[in-house]
Amino acid sequence: MLNQTNTFLFEKIHTVIYSSAEILSKTIAAEIADIITEKQSRGEKTVLGLATGSTPKEIYKELIRMYREEGLSFKNVVCFNLDEYYALPANACQSYRQYMKENLFNHVDVDMSLCFIPATDIIQQDVKKHCEAYEEKIAAFGGLDFQLLGIGRNGHIGFNEPGSHINSVTRLITLDFTTRSDAACEFGTKSNVPRKAITMGVATIMKAKRIVLVAMGERKAEIVKKAVEGPVTEFIPASYLQGHNNTTFVLDNSAAAALTRIKTPWLTDDVNWDVKTIKKAVTHLAITLNKPILKLTANDYNENGLSDLLALYKQVHDLNIDVFNQLQQTITGWPGGKPGADDTNRPERAWPEKKRVLIFSPHPDDDIISMGGTFQRLVDQGHEVHVAYQTSGNIAVADDEAFRFAEFVYDFNNQFAIKSPEAENIFSEALEFLKTKENGKKDIQSLRYIKGLIRKGEAKSTCRFVGVHTDNIHFLNLPFYETGTIEKKPIGEEDYRIIANCIESIKPHQIYAAGDLADPHGTHKVCLDGIFEAIHRLKYNDFMKDCRVWLYKGAWAEWDIDLIEMAVPMSPDQVLKKRYGIFKHQSQKDGVVFQGADSREFWQRAEDRNRETACLYNKLGLAEYEAMEAFVRWHFA
Repeated sequence: MLNQTNTFLFEKIHTVIYSSAEILSKTIAAEIADIITEKQSRGEKTVLGLATGSTPKEIYKELIRMYREEGLSFKNVVCFNLDEYYALPANACQSYRQYMKENLFNHVDVDMSLCFIPATDIIQQDVKKHCEAYEEKIAAFGGLDFQLLGIGRNGHIGFNEPGSHINSVTRLITLDFTTRSDAACEFGTKSNVPRKAITMGVATIMKAKRIVLVAMGERKAEIVKKAVEGPVTEFIPASYLQGHNNTTFVLDNSAAAALTRIKTPWLTDDVNWDVKTIKKAVTHLAITLNKPILKLTANDYNENGLSDLLALYKQVHDLNIDVFNQLQQTITGWPGGKPGADDTNRPERAWPEKKRVLIFSPHPDDDIISMGGTFQRLVDQGHEVHVAYQTSGNIAVADDEAFRFAEFVYDFNNQFAIKSPEAENIFSEALEFLKTKENGKKDIQSLRYIKGLIRKGEAKSTCRFVGVHTDNIHFLNLPFYETGTIEKKPIGEEDYRIIANCIESIKPHQIYAAGDLADPHGTHKVCLDGIFEAIHRLKYNDFMKDCRVWLYKGAWAEWDIDLIEMAVPMSPDQVLKKRYGIFKHQSQKDGVVFQGADSREFWQRAEDRNRETACLYNKLGLAEYEAMEAFVRWHFA
């Protein structure tokens, strides 16, 4: 059993935090394996409640490894899945039946006659009877020994959406807007996502002898906090788990970020007041009270649990000015360093005056969306700027957009009497494929190439617009990405080598990389892991001693202000120029494939976020700017 400390003042559910997804997944897999082997030794069956989605995949991989390498057997295991989309063909690539086969069942010695998943092909009149039979089967096997759960951004468990009653049982349910938006990437667009699903009820889940809920990534942080620390409410079904006597929430650092013990540790325990914690506490206090830092009073500190911090300073003004100066020193209009200036308190070194800069962009538009203003400044200030696009981004191009380009080439050749049987074949092949393409089906290779070329052309156009030389544009096309589907291969040796070779060939003084772990389809995280691995392999090279790594966020979120180490301000004209740079990515405008729940276009999200960052600095008492891009330094030495 997971048994780390759970005696935290604000947490109403036993909660464990792990530093990595790998450790987290292995720990949960080990607990499941212990239950299986312990019941096996008594000649009993183990009844598992299983979840789907991206979160459990690593757990299932570890269970498969244990089966192959450690002799773990699943012959005594009975499986009940939490849910399934209603009226989705059982063999559809998005069905949970297919998911379980691909991620677990096909790789272990489980008896498939003992693996139960809600049916999708029953007529609506028979759904109630089917759900009742599902409940009876669970009861007939003695109930669930272990239930694995994820949590939706709206707090759902299984498909028990907000409003689900604590006494609800297995039933047909209409899916929430947020749930369907989050599933859109699996189905191509939200309109293709089924509107209904069959799910185990809250009461069914609560009867399990042991429940483990897993959450990873910063997009889950706020809902995890509400479920763990907030009141029990039907509007956050996961909060019902507060009433279960053997539940653990297992989180990575990102998903735990909003918990009180992480966000405001001074409210839960004694704190070691180092520079970072002091900055975190003071900025949080000023934001909470909506006051500039230099206007905070001794009463403000004493009444908000920060008297210990205040006691370290002779006067409250000393504390305020200390943190104010730290924030002031993050602001710079010279992201590559200011030539000839005293750089003691600047984010970047003045030397060398002209730096080699390498911007890594996970997709072909992240560079301009996330750090377009900084990108432009680095070019304008004379640095040698390189951009490395890590993936082709081909799955984010709509089918009709790709067909339009194929048709253009076909018409172009006809107009100018250019005989190209290859182009005609590609056009015909794409046309026939798109006529019969099923929801979520993998694109044929020629169509993927067309989509990749569209995004490559847009990236080149952006670089020309900013002023980057063609020789400084690098398309890495990392192999892990090129599956043609949302599901990617694990990043591997070939990917690491490509990234490392790119860094080694440029020998940069600065590397910019996407540290945005809220990316809904995970590519940013994988690309960042690849960069980290490549840097670790190269870090003992002489050129790396002069290299600094700066992490930017994407279109989805911003760094907390206490973490920001470089803030690059933008004027109204610079904001407008960044917008025009984003517009070069025409395939990502006007209803993109991976829109998510946010209806704003990427340029709108970027501008709003940049303005909010500038506004926050201003509210804390610093100068007022139109917008700001923010960065955190990653130390690899």
